[in-house]
Amino acid sequence: MGASEENSALFPIFVLTIMALPLVPYTIVKILNTFSKKAMTIHCQCSVCSRSGKYRKSIFKRISNFSTCSNLTLVLLWVVMVVLIYYIKHTSHEFKVFEPFSILGLEHGASDSDIKKAYRRLSIQYHPDKNPDPEAHDYFVEFISKAYQALTDPVSRENFEKYGHPDGRQGLQMGIALPPFLLNIDGASGGILLLGIVGVCILLPLVLAVIYLSRSAKYTGNYVMHQTLSAYYYFMKPSLAPSKVLGVFIKAAEFMEIPVRRSDGEPLQKLFMLVRSELNLDLKNIRQEQAKFWKQHPALVKAELLIQAQLTRESKALTPALLRDFRRMLELSPRLLEELVKMALLPRTAQGHGWLRPAIGVVELSQNIIQAVPLSARKVAGGSSEGVAPFLQLPHFSEAIVKKIARKKVRTFQELRDMTLEDRVELLTQVAGLSSTETKDVEMVLEMMPSLTVDITCETEGEEGIQEGDVVTMHVWITLKRGSGLVAALPHAPYYPFFKEESFWLLLADPVSNDVWISQKVSFMDEVVAITAASKAIQELKEVSGASLKETNASVREAVESVKSGSRLVMGKFQAPAEGNYNLTAFCLCDSWIGCDKKTNLKIKILKRSRAGTRTGALTEEGAGMEEGIEEEEQEEEDEYDDYESEYSEDEEDEKDSKRNGVVPAVGAAAESSDNE
Repeated sequence: MGASEENSALFPIFVLTIMALPLVPYTIVKILNTFSKKAMTIHCQCSVCSRSGKYRKSIFKRISNFSTCSNLTLVLLWVVMVVLIYYIKHTSHEFKVFEPFSILGLEHGASDSDIKKAYRRLSIQYHPDKNPDPEAHDYFVEFISKAYQALTDPVSRENFEKYGHPDGRQGLQMGIALPPFLLNIDGASGGILLLGIVGVCILLPLVLAVIYLSRSAKYTGNYVMHQTLSAYYYFMKPSLAPSKVLGVFIKAAEFMEIPVRRSDGEPLQKLFMLVRSELNLDLKNIRQEQAKFWKQHPALVKAELLIQAQLTRESKALTPALLRDFRRMLELSPRLLEELVKMALLPRTAQGHGWLRPAIGVVELSQNIIQAVPLSARKVAGGSSEGVAPFLQLPHFSEAIVKKIARKKVRTFQELRDMTLEDRVELLTQVAGLSSTETKDVEMVLEMMPSLTVDITCETEGEEGIQEGDVVTMHVWITLKRGSGLVAALPHAPYYPFFKEESFWLLLADPVSNDVWISQKVSFMDEVVAITAASKAIQELKEVSGASLKETNASVREAVESVKSGSRLVMGKFQAPAEGNYNLTAFCLCDSWIGCDKKTNLKIKILKRSRAGTRTGALTEEGAGMEEGIEEEEQEEEDEYDDYESEYSEDEEDEKDSKRNGVVPAVGAAAESSDNE
């Protein structure tokens, strides 16, 4: 009666302790993270973004954001804890100290005759011969008999006075804080404990393993289907024009799984008429082109039309069912585009290089999807190699407004950004015809846009020259500045219904041969990760060079200050190719903004390896000109397609004439890498 009841009473306390150990710290961390996120506003606050409702903190939005699986599970666990606390408080047993006088119903100092009378009275009530109840038997043996013995037997009375118990010193009792029905293995209830052990120790791990293996067999670590990667690998070509990247992008297996309903037919026909000008159809044979378009797989037709609805901002014409599919596609797009970039940068050539042209095309497609700008807006117009696309991402801008400001010699987006605030306000109000509120919105967005500077060097560590076959180390400091003063920020994207963090791709490439030597994804969102990575990279570099501890610490402190001021360190290694002069370009491409990319020229001279191993001659020369924005070097439109070319597109004939051999695959190692995820 004693030990089992004590263990049963401790079971709720045991469960409460097990729950509280992980739950309380996790809740504290979650609350601190929530408050830290709300400490600074990093999203665009223009009126267009406010009307989009993406950042609106209404009661329904709060409930929707809170009603996640993890949050609801957290609340449920806290409810269980509160119930357990209430149960323990109101049903806790008081463990009484053995007191023989109280058990017999006597006062302290009672005579022997009173003790015997009380014993006889209780014996009539609890003795097994008088009362067949098992609990009465246990109570008589454990308490009444021992109390009478403690007060009448000299030895027992001495033990009681010394140790508080008639049987003498009591040993330590061990028990399991489980309910009695689980510990009682006799009868039908005996299988409960066995089933619990089998379920927790065998079945649960087995089920989790099956779920994990089934998902891992279908998805990659970035939650992209293996079938999608296979399709992207097959359709990726070195000369893939940016205008054809969309055709590869929509072949994702995730898009193919979206159902095509019979009720989608008529709405898709209407949508086709709205976006027909963006589908690269030959107007001379429009009927044949339309028939050819609709003969494609229905899932491909639907996917392309829904993506075009985003690019042309025609989502209002969608039915509720199509709108759900539309939002699902946009939700999947960032990670699918990231995998498509990686597929373009995958080593394909004999030298182990990736392809520059399709990689740039994918990033440009990402920019257009996030900003909801048609691909045709990138056609070269006037003096701008980017067309009117950068202007159209600004609030209240249209092609008509772009034409108006072009009459005032503002033909490129960079020219608009470089103007003084007074001149720009005068241009927007008097020439473009925008109101003061609309002009303020434009200024807000311009202040959120990043301006990049790239400082890149390549050298052979510990040597004074680069000879063929050397392991060359690339150091790149990418610095981001905004008019708002922020480093980490969310882009202005009122037509993209989900949160999207900025990401940047650094590509060290040869534009003529279309080869990418090193590629790395860079993020400015997490400063702590960037500081840790930069400190570790600088420390390892100094240790290899044999610098003193003082010099190493000074370099680490300088790197930390650079990261805090908005810089990120990217490092990579590659093996020097054959002897010759190489005109490379470092591209820093943003996946969210149009017109914020940066291109830096880099000239590398590779010397012939000397027989004695000595090195002579100069090494690396940096390109003197750092161009603001991305400028087109060579561009040719395809004869059979009347479509835009990327500002980075190169002539394929030059690619064949300029191809170099003997380059070993480059291995990139970055000071900070942020794969979103």
